[in-house]
Order: sequence, then structure tokens, then C-alpha cells
Amino acid sequence: MLRIFVAGGTGVLGRRVVPTLVGAGHRVSVASRSIQGDARLVAWGASPVTVDLYDPDDVRRAVGHQDVVINLATHVPPSTTKMLLPWSWRENDRVRREVSSNLAEAARAGGADCFIQESYAPIYEDAGDQWIDESWTVRPARYNRSVLDAERAANKFTKHGGRGIVLRFANFYGPDSFATHEMINTVKRGLSPLPGRPDAFISSVSHDDAAAAAVVGIHLPAGTYNVSDDEPLTRREWVGSLAKALGVKPPTVLPAWLVKVGGSTTELLGRSQRISSRKLRENSDWHPTVPSIRDAWPALIRSAEGQGA
Repeated sequence: MLRIFVAGGTGVLGRRVVPTLVGAGHRVSVASRSIQGDARLVAWGASPVTVDLYDPDDVRRAVGHQDVVINLATHVPPSTTKMLLPWSWRENDRVRREVSSNLAEAARAGGADCFIQESYAPIYEDAGDQWIDESWTVRPARYNRSVLDAERAANKFTKHGGRGIVLRFANFYGPDSFATHEMINTVKRGLSPLPGRPDAFISSVSHDDAAAAAVVGIHLPAGTYNVSDDEPLTRREWVGSLAKALGVKPPTVLPAWLVKVGGSTTELLGRSQRISSRKLRENSDWHPTVPSIRDAWPALIRSAEGQGA
């Protein structure tokens, strides 16, 4: 049994990770900010801990002595439209810079062996049709440069003798994702939600598979790991498979001028990134339960329709 502290434990990944850890027999404490969150955590068998994640001293108190600290805390804008506005990411930048550092330092002070940091894989340079491993050059856009600040917290933990684990997740999708539902509706209206060339690759991973990677992360060697499904699709294949599942015509591709208007944000989102999770599979028993998002569309569409999306 391990003592594990989780930040972001009621978020989209956390609500999958925490019950799994508890079910495996670990003693799990979770940062909480609300009565509703406390009740949910207790129902899962975890211990809620009230903490100000921006306060280093309070974080050190809350974390205490743990074997593993997992940081899944984020502050993602609540719509795809707001995601395109750089200033909508300011709070998320603060989470990545301050919270990641506070948790890593608290983990070190409390004698933890392992610190796991959530990160974002699609910051790599455009690779055309080549597979991208963890050594590929990264170039974040202005809106997500703080990704590297969060990763530095984990790498610093490793330099001080611990196991710092960085999990670079591909583009999330899932039945409880507003972004997934909005993309489905966009294709229904005959438009593509994806900037970039039709032959440019996009890599995806389901929330369930991403959460499973966070769970196996507690046993990984120190380092950075991509987390993506087995079969990244070109944008043509991605929107085409969704349109086929919806029974509609393939959508109109976004014009190049519109992509340019979005600046560095849409430039990053338009890169061709065929991301490989080979390193993660070689160091664990993890594998995506859904090989490609094309296989997930029917269930995702039913979920979106069931929620009135």
C-alpha cells in the first residue's frame, strides 16, 4: 500500500484516477476546495484535504509525508472558443508555474519517492508523417509556454534524487468532454473543427486511457513519456470518420487565412504531430484500450446526443 496525494483529483482525469488508486488498496489523500468535492472523495474512499495550492507552506502541510504525489491540477478555459484566446489561459499558466513547483517541493520535503506531473504532448515541432518520440524538438505557443515550467518542476524533483514523471498527454476526448461535444456539433453543421493541412496528423487519447497512464506512472522510471493512442489520424481521416459516424457529408476544411488569423495558437494546433507512446508501453503494461478515435465515435456521439449536445 502506498500513501498517495493527488491534486486535481475531482477533475476529468482525477475522477478516474482516484477511485482506481483506492481500489488498488492505496491510501489516497486529495486536495479539495468544496463541500461537494469532499463528499465525492469520501464516497470514493479517499481523504479530502483542504489546501491553498498557491501557498507553498500550506501545500507542504497538506501533502505531509507521502510515497507519491500526483499533480493533475489544471484550469482549462470552459469552451473551445475561449481556448483560442491567449488571455483565457492565464490562470492555467499560474497553476502550471506555481502549483507544480509547490507540489514538487512539498513532495521532496515530505520524502516522497515519486512525483507525477500532467503535461501536454502537442507542443512538438511539425513532423510531417514521421513518428514523434520524447526526444523530438518542442516549441510551445505563447498560450502554453508554461507547460515547460510544469515539466521543470518534475525534472528538478529527479535531480534531487526522486523519480520525476512527466506524462505528455495527446489531445483528450471523452463522453464528459465539452470539447468533444462541440467538435461533434461543428461537424454536424458541415464545418471542420481542426485547423491545419488535411494530410497533417493529429494524435488523441481517451480520458480513460490517460487516467490509466497516470496510475501506472507510480511505477515508471524517472523521465518524460508520451501518452497517445496507437493510430493517430490525418485531419482528413479524423473529420471523415466522424462525419461517417454521424451520417453526414465530410465537412468543409478551414481556410488557410482563417488559421493564420488565430496566430501562434492555431499554428500550433495545425501542426502535424504523429505522436508515439512506444516508451510508455516498453516501460509498463499500459496500452490504449481504444486504438484510434475513429473506433470511439459511435459511443461519443450517443453520449453527446444523450446530454443534449
